[in-house]
Amino acid sequence: MQMFENIPLAPLTTFGIGGPARFFVEAKSRSEVEEAVAFSGNKNLSLFILGGGSNLLVADSGWAGLVLKVAITGIDQRPGRNDESKVLFDVGAGEIWDRFVSHAVVAKCAGVECLSGIPGSVGGTPVQNVGAYGQEVSETIESVEVFDRRDGQVRELCKEACGFSYRASIFNTTERDRFIILRVTYALTPGGEPHLEYADLQRHFEGRETRPNLAETREAVRHIRARKGMLITPGDPDSQSAGSFFKNPVLSVAQHDDLRKRAAARGLSVPAYPALEKNKKVSAAWLIEHSGFARGYGFGHAGLSSKHALAIVNRGGATASEILALRDQIRHRVEELWGISLQTEPVMVGL
Repeated sequence: MQMFENIPLAPLTTFGIGGPARFFVEAKSRSEVEEAVAFSGNKNLSLFILGGGSNLLVADSGWAGLVLKVAITGIDQRPGRNDESKVLFDVGAGEIWDRFVSHAVVAKCAGVECLSGIPGSVGGTPVQNVGAYGQEVSETIESVEVFDRRDGQVRELCKEACGFSYRASIFNTTERDRFIILRVTYALTPGGEPHLEYADLQRHFEGRETRPNLAETREAVRHIRARKGMLITPGDPDSQSAGSFFKNPVLSVAQHDDLRKRAAARGLSVPAYPALEKNKKVSAAWLIEHSGFARGYGFGHAGLSSKHALAIVNRGGATASEILALRDQIRHRVEELWGISLQTEPVMVGL
């Protein structure tokens, strides 16, 4: 295990923001993960687990303890255990997520094609139950191999034990900071049809006589994400972000009725999106844009993406403090106008 000191964290994040880590380790094996955890315990250091850095906002002061980057790679394919109609993919937590999606699509296995273009690493996907365009990883995750910091044991958690819900799991709620994800096993469908439930995808293929295959669906998703500034593209100023900064709110019937009344009083109607309505969700982007924050809105070195109101971007030289100030400004105005408290998606490191 190689230990480094005072390593800048900003280059390791898609936001490009944040101070240094006092200590830094890149672990490429289970044993190196165990060694790093032992080091942090012996030195009484706070430990932060870093994946692909795509869903983080790091404090301007950095992290005073140890940052452990899990870099375990590899994609192994094998038959399903109890379901012969599935193929299992055992994937290292440090594997680039979109590389795995590409691998699955080339293998003609369905289940993750709509999650193409999402930045970050495989190990981060179970944490917030990553989802997009009508798919969530919880639908295909078979099990998660973890290192349990409580007793120092490596164990395998089945899907049910992970407690998946909308953008959540035990890894970011009830058991936050307990487990370090080492590998994830996905059960995909060989020869399966692509998932085309989402309206954006249906519009993309509108008028087409033949059903698109997995590869065409993957490229369509990447095209749509690029158009919305949600694809990491070198040179694109909208790429310096953590993706969607705010979650789509999940409302009760009473809350939704109140929202509709508030909208009607302003001469507006709340848009209905079938993919959101299934879970009683409303569009956070709509709430933001109808609270006076247009795409491209600027606030010092921070701002909103010119392509999508959900993404707060680093316009160049932004600090974490500026990002948080813009976040607070948006949340306050949305709550004032619509009575809804927006929840944020990125993990706050050292904040």
